[in-house]
Amino acid sequence: MRAAVLHASPGPLAVEELTVDAPGPHEVLVRTAAAGLCHSDLHAIDGKLPPATPTVLGHEAAGVVAEVGSDVTYVAPGDHVATCLSVFCGQCDFCLSGRPAMCESPGTERTAGDRPRLELGGSPCGAFAGIGGLAEELLVHERALVKILPEMPLDRAAVLGCAVTTGIGAVHHTARVEPGDTVAVIGCGGVGLNCVQGARLAGASRIVAVDTRASKLELARRFGATDVVDASAGDPVKEVRRLLPGGGVEHAFEAIGTKDTAEQAFKMLRRGGTATLIGIMAPGTTIELDGFSFLAERKVQGSNMGSNRFRQDMTRYVDLYLQGRLHLDELISDRLGLDEVNDGFARLGEGAVARAVVVFD
Repeated sequence: MRAAVLHASPGPLAVEELTVDAPGPHEVLVRTAAAGLCHSDLHAIDGKLPPATPTVLGHEAAGVVAEVGSDVTYVAPGDHVATCLSVFCGQCDFCLSGRPAMCESPGTERTAGDRPRLELGGSPCGAFAGIGGLAEELLVHERALVKILPEMPLDRAAVLGCAVTTGIGAVHHTARVEPGDTVAVIGCGGVGLNCVQGARLAGASRIVAVDTRASKLELARRFGATDVVDASAGDPVKEVRRLLPGGGVEHAFEAIGTKDTAEQAFKMLRRGGTATLIGIMAPGTTIELDGFSFLAERKVQGSNMGSNRFRQDMTRYVDLYLQGRLHLDELISDRLGLDEVNDGFARLGEGAVARAVVVFD
């Protein structure tokens, strides 16, 4: 099967022919229908978060089950599924206390001495985040999958596993935005737009979208933003605080991953507000906050993949989409073939798209 392989970080992807092993007892072979291009993959390409190489990139995907291992009971051949990188063990303290996204030892990879799941030219090849979604076939542990309704279009289902789960989950699970709350979202890419619509679904009274691109701000309005701020036109903190009568928002979400935007999120808060940092910062990045501001009970926190419980969350997102309440059609800016994957990541790096999806025949 063909897949997009990263041979060195930084470096481009190469579309290669790989060999896929048969499923182990708890593994599932999936024929991939679509896979999204995410900034996490881009960070591997540009060397910001270098993985072990060679590896197949991609971690949000959807497809149809082709074959299952002997001990798999959750899915069967013919089922429609989507992936999520928040693979869980189901037995640790985090899993048992309802926080499976924090599981550190899911135990879902093959061990040393086992045959590799993927081989390139007779040598082992990795799969990014245990998934490797930019491939015609996926061989993954069953706990990396969620079964979805066959009515759900698979190209839209592909973006559920990261962009949607991370953005909406940060609003609903990590920050627990309540009806009537005020919200600011910095960065209106795939994750930020889902923060916007997560706030809309939560009943926020004011949702301020912040970005430097007019096209993304217009898209944010369609996703539910009540106000927009062009960060290239001046100080976005001053503008957000001017727009909100309380002198700031109760919740600010940072979905870019830079020192400056993280600090801006904190400065946008009213008294008692919470800044939730979602964007992936380079290791070693430090942020500076005004210590006096903490006396007003302002808080800052991180969010890992939207604090998700993806097998529950993603099935609910499918229902919301089929009801017309979750915007996914508008989220997908480009549909590409596998051979166009480097061009797709280049456009993502330029900030030209919300989400691009590689579609397989």
